[in-house]
Amino acid sequence: MVYIMGWRWVSLILILVLLAGCGSPSIISDPKKVQTLQDRDKTVITFWHTYNDKETQLLEQRLIPAFEQENSNIRVETINLAFNNELKNTLIARASSNRGPDVVRIDIAWVPEFSLKGLLEPLNGFTDFEDIRNRFNPKAMDVGFYKNEYYSLPLNIYTKAAIFNRELLEQAGYSKPPSTMKEVLEIARQHRFTIGLGGLEPWNTIPYLYSLGGTLTDKKFHKASGYLNGEGTIHAVEQLTALYKEKLIDLPKKAGDGKNLERVKAGNTLLTDDGPWFYSLLNKTELDRTLKRTIPVSFPHGNGSASIIGGENMVIMKGSKHPDEAWTFMKWMTGKEAQLIMAQTGLIPTNLEAAKAFKVTPNSYLNPFMEPAENSFQWPPVKNWSKIDKVYTDYLNRIFAGELSVKDGLDRAAAEIDVLLADSDSNQ
Repeated sequence: MVYIMGWRWVSLILILVLLAGCGSPSIISDPKKVQTLQDRDKTVITFWHTYNDKETQLLEQRLIPAFEQENSNIRVETINLAFNNELKNTLIARASSNRGPDVVRIDIAWVPEFSLKGLLEPLNGFTDFEDIRNRFNPKAMDVGFYKNEYYSLPLNIYTKAAIFNRELLEQAGYSKPPSTMKEVLEIARQHRFTIGLGGLEPWNTIPYLYSLGGTLTDKKFHKASGYLNGEGTIHAVEQLTALYKEKLIDLPKKAGDGKNLERVKAGNTLLTDDGPWFYSLLNKTELDRTLKRTIPVSFPHGNGSASIIGGENMVIMKGSKHPDEAWTFMKWMTGKEAQLIMAQTGLIPTNLEAAKAFKVTPNSYLNPFMEPAENSFQWPPVKNWSKIDKVYTDYLNRIFAGELSVKDGLDRAAAEIDVLLADSDSNQ
């Protein structure tokens, strides 16, 4: 009896072993679980970014695999997020409690504020920082400079171009776009053509303001009074509001609705503006069709800057569990090869060697987006820029709505911005 029971137990054990063996292939055949097993010996860093679809495709299919191949001890987990205030508030909240991602591609306008609030890890402590710093233009590095520490590396910049409808230009008797914004406004008024503004925020209006002779602040970003409410700016805003009252300037009901871009392609709008993604996100068939209908050019210049430069820097968030690996990734992403790959989308390299090596043919749609920095407005490296942006936008909305005269609205805006600039300056 004991002999029979013993064999029964052996049989039961064999059955359990066989059943376990039958289930084991499902573990091996699950790529995610295999990846998890393989990554046990790797350091995993998280990278948050706001790349568009085409940029994300290059990041995930070319850049990340190449980086991981060169750095076999590191795996990069990427998370693509929408660029908005919700993202900014999330980053602030998570970094404040040491729960943030390791690396973030962050808007250059946010860097001074994040540095001041102690949400970023300083980079000076890394042994090769000085060598890496020399990759970039000193002015680009200054965006992340706060109280003798550097908190970011420049990753990319981009600029806007003026995008005209070819057919409407021809109807007005032009074989190519006019060279001044004054001429553009005259064409719009004479032929009853509309101009599509993306909104009244600085990003959407400064190119028009500056090309018509206006300014926001002094060159050192210390004062708005005498500039934002100066004669040139008042005259520029008066010209824009006059066209708006004549229903010759279209403003979106909702920011980022993209209707102006569709209108300029369809021939319902003479001029709008956008970054290189206006073209780079299109497939070849749609790109060819759009280029036949539209023509991108550098923003018509006034007496100085006309276009506007935006961009992103790379930062290590406060509380990163893997700062050394994060630094390795940042260095790689700002290297020449990685920057040249991403430049295919119209993102201008910040790495000096990459910028020198990147060539755009004269007939490429990317050419107008390669506007020299000296002809472009660059975001003020001040910690209160988000508040300045809001003040500027709020008063411009009130001016366009007819609640305030141009002079009164700009006087009030300049006075409030002076206070914010003084506060920013005292903390640099």
